[in-house]
Amino acid sequence: MVADLYCPACERTYAAGADEPWRCSCGSPLELAERPLPEGPPPAFDELDTRRGLWSFSEFLPIEPAVTLGEGFTPLVEAPGWDAQFKLEYVFPTGSFKDRGATTVLSRAAELGIERVLEDSSGNAGAAIATYAARAGIDAEVYVPASATASKLAAIERAGGEVVRVEGSREAVTEACIEVVEAGEGWYASHAWNPAFFAGTQTVAFEIAAQRDWHVPDAVVLPLGHGTLFLGAYRGFRALLEAGWTDSLPRLLGAQAAGYAPIAEALHDDSERGENDVADGVRIRDPVRGREIRGAIEETNGDAIAIGEADTERELDRLHRAGFYTEPTCAVAPAALRQYRERGVLDAADDVVVPLTGSGLKADPG
Repeated sequence: MVADLYCPACERTYAAGADEPWRCSCGSPLELAERPLPEGPPPAFDELDTRRGLWSFSEFLPIEPAVTLGEGFTPLVEAPGWDAQFKLEYVFPTGSFKDRGATTVLSRAAELGIERVLEDSSGNAGAAIATYAARAGIDAEVYVPASATASKLAAIERAGGEVVRVEGSREAVTEACIEVVEAGEGWYASHAWNPAFFAGTQTVAFEIAAQRDWHVPDAVVLPLGHGTLFLGAYRGFRALLEAGWTDSLPRLLGAQAAGYAPIAEALHDDSERGENDVADGVRIRDPVRGREIRGAIEETNGDAIAIGEADTERELDRLHRAGFYTEPTCAVAPAALRQYRERGVLDAADDVVVPLTGSGLKADPG
């Protein structure tokens, strides 16, 4: 049975179906009404069927794996130059962590009998949604900024997705897409609004814990725009704790782009000035789930800081020279790691994991 939807803000519920709303009537984001947890102790790593990818954690997921490309279990490797471990999320089928959410969103869409999905994206989420929609035999229409990189647009179009270019801000792109959704011309597969997306992104926490024999790190440093991976990690580590598979929550430390850093600016008076237009994947001025992001930071004794353009470019060069061929947005997290240590937020001995979220193959050459 497909999970119903629930609003944590006003406690209203909505029956699952092709005509289900994309948000609550009170304006709040919806959640999946089911939140399953496994019983018993965690399995040894060799007991996990990693051939199923992230779906090997299906006991935590209220969605059946109807649409999959074998995504998940990305490598967790040592990064001595950063005194951290890097989770290589850029080796997913479409080259970004957004595949975690795309497989669960399109699986739910398939369960509901959806024939057309709509998404707005700066590129990576659109490519993931279009690719998994193609896998499912579902039509996809993706709204993107007119300035989106050609490589990301090509990934959408070659999967059969229809690209709609929108002039103006990232917010204008979302508004254009929602207008079409509200007209009843498709199901909103939004990586920011659709709760099924977060069911997928939470699996990053399951994998990190499993790859470390169920020992969580002291901290995880992540890029932070709409918070799809940040909140996914929070939900995943919280679920592991509640299931009794781990015994603590890591500190969640966000890396925002200067000029697009509402969370960091609310926490710090000394936020980086100027605008970081290099990190296009996290240029979000008003994240849909901002309240939940702030709550996750507070609960985990976390933080968020803004990273400038020069620091992003410098860190990107370091990553490439160390063999990590990522796109520019990825560099904000390791750049933030450096600053968190300089600020004393992290000690040199702290055990840290940093996800690298998108492939350099998707970035247009400069």
